[in-house]
Amino acid sequence: MIPDFPPLRGGRLVLATIALSLATFMNVLDTTIANVALTNIAGDLGVSPSQGTWVITSFGVSNAIAVPLTGWLVMRTGQLRLFLASVLLFVAASFLCGLAGNLPTLLAFRALQGLVAGPMIPLSQALLLQCYPKAKAGMAIALWSMTTVVAPVMGPVLGGWLTDNVSWPWIFYINVPVGMIAAWATYATLKGRETPIRRLPIDKVGLGLLVVWVGSIQILLDKGKELDWFNSSVIVALAVVALVAFTFFLIWELTETHPIVDLSLFKGRNFTTGSIAITLGYAVFFGNLVLIPMWLQRSLGYTATWAGLVTAPVGIFAVILSPMVGRVIHRVDPRLFACTAFVVFAVCGFWRGSFSPDVTAADVAATHLLQGIAMATFFIPLTTVILSGLAPHRIPSASGLYNFMRIMAGSFAASVWSTWWEDGATLHHAYLSESITPFSPLVRQFAETARTLHLSAQQVYALLDQTLQHQSFLMSANDLFWLSGGLFLALGALIWLAKPTPHGAAPADAGGAH
Repeated sequence: MIPDFPPLRGGRLVLATIALSLATFMNVLDTTIANVALTNIAGDLGVSPSQGTWVITSFGVSNAIAVPLTGWLVMRTGQLRLFLASVLLFVAASFLCGLAGNLPTLLAFRALQGLVAGPMIPLSQALLLQCYPKAKAGMAIALWSMTTVVAPVMGPVLGGWLTDNVSWPWIFYINVPVGMIAAWATYATLKGRETPIRRLPIDKVGLGLLVVWVGSIQILLDKGKELDWFNSSVIVALAVVALVAFTFFLIWELTETHPIVDLSLFKGRNFTTGSIAITLGYAVFFGNLVLIPMWLQRSLGYTATWAGLVTAPVGIFAVILSPMVGRVIHRVDPRLFACTAFVVFAVCGFWRGSFSPDVTAADVAATHLLQGIAMATFFIPLTTVILSGLAPHRIPSASGLYNFMRIMAGSFAASVWSTWWEDGATLHHAYLSESITPFSPLVRQFAETARTLHLSAQQVYALLDQTLQHQSFLMSANDLFWLSGGLFLALGALIWLAKPTPHGAAPADAGGAH
C-alpha cells in the first residue's frame, strides 16, 4: 500500500516537477538521439550502417525486458530509492557508452543503459502524481507527458548537432550533468517520501525464458543479413531457441501464481485490440524514425544536424495538441482520436512514398509537421482504450505489459526496416543495372555530359554507379513508406474492434508516450 503523502507546495513543488521531468526527458531523449549519429558511429567503429542500428536495438530490447520488473523492484527497494538508483546507474552507463572504442563494447554498455532505464519512466510519473493534489492530477500528467512528446523531437536535433560539431560520444556524455542534477534535485525535494518495502517472490523461470526468447529473436534479426539468414546454422539455431523458449514462456506464465507478465489481461477485448494497435503502430513509426535519417545522410548527403532539423517540425503540433487531447479524451471516443492518428500517419507514409531524388528539405520537413498531429492523437487515446474497464489493481500490470510489447516491437522494427531497406536497394540496383549498356541512349547522354567535366571513362561509370546507388536506396525507401501507409490504414480499421469507453471516465495516463 502506497502511503498518502501530502502534496508539495511552492518552490519545492516546482523543483520536484523540473527534476522528475528532466530525468524523463533524458531517458526518452536516448531512444532517438542516436538515430542521426548511426552513420558516423558505424564509420568511426568500422562497421556497416545496418550493424550501426544495433546501437538502438540493444537499448530497446534490454529496456523492454526491464519494464515488467519495475513493480517487483519497487516492492523490494522502495519507489524513491529505485528511481534514484536508476538515474545514477543510467548516468554511469551513459558515460561508459561514450568511452566505448568498438562496437561490442558499445552494445554491451547500451544494453546496460537500457536495463537500468526501465523503471525510470513509470516511477517518474508515479512520484510526480504524489507531489500534486488529486484535483490537479490532470495537470501533473500534462506536464509529464509534455517531456515525453518533446524529447523524441529534440533527440535527432541535439544528436545531429553534437555529432557534427563535437563528436558522437557526446550524445552519451550529455546525460552525465543532466542526470546528476536530476538525481540531486529529486533527492532534495522528495527526501522522506519513501514507500514501504515488501519481500515478494519473483518469477525467475518466467524472467529467464523472457530474456532467452526476446534476446534470441533480436540477435537473429541483427545478424540475419550478415549470416545469410536461414542458410546459416546459427540463425536456424536462434530461431529454434526463440520458438521453444517462447512456447514454454506462454505455458509457464499462464500457470504461475506470481507471473512476471499477466497474460490473462488478453481476455479483455479492449486490452488486446489496443495493445496490438499501439504495438504495431509504434513498430512502423519507429522503423521509419530510424530509416529517414539514415536515408537522408546516405542518399541525399545531409549532415547529421540537417537530418535532425528536418525531422524537428513533428514537435510543433504534438506539443500544441497533446494537452488539448488530454483534456477532452474523457468526453470524446478515444477510438476516433486513434483512427485519426493512423490516417494521418498513413497520409505521411504515402506522401513520402512519392519522393524523388530532387526532394527538398522543406518537403521532408512538411511531412514531419503533419505527423505531429498523429503523435498528439496516438499515445494518449490508445492508452485510454487499453486501460479502460480494468480494475485499478490490474492497471500497473497492464501498463507494464503493453509498454513491454511496444518497446520490444520498436527495437525489432529498427532491425527489420534497415535490413529491408538495404535488401530492397540491392534488388532495385540489380533491376536498374539491366538497362545500363554502353549502347543505351540515356547512358551515352550521361557519359557525354560527364565528359564535359573532363572525367575518364572509368570515372564516368563510377559516377553512374553512384547515381544508381542513390536512386536504388530512394526507391527502396519509397517502398517502405508505401508499406507503412498501408499498415497504418489497416490499424485504423482494427481499433474499431475495441468497445467504446464510457464517457466521463478519467483520462488515462500518457505512459506510452515514450
